[in-house]
Amino acid sequence: MSRLEHIEKSVTELSAEELAEFTRWFEDLQAKRWDERFEADATAGKLDALADDALSELAAGRARRL
Repeated sequence: MSRLEHIEKSVTELSAEELAEFTRWFEDLQAKRWDERFEADATAGKLDALADDALSELAAGRARRL
């Protein structure tokens, strides 16, 4: 049995309460990893062009502040 199959089997055996707790933990993990990736991309300048485009659109009157 692969590692993933073992995890899947274990998850299917959780009680409703355990599954809810696992779901909260997993969603927090996904959010943390997304935040880390976003921060790394921002630090590396990967979002600079997108930000520049948005600021240009705003300056040209084709966008509005939220």
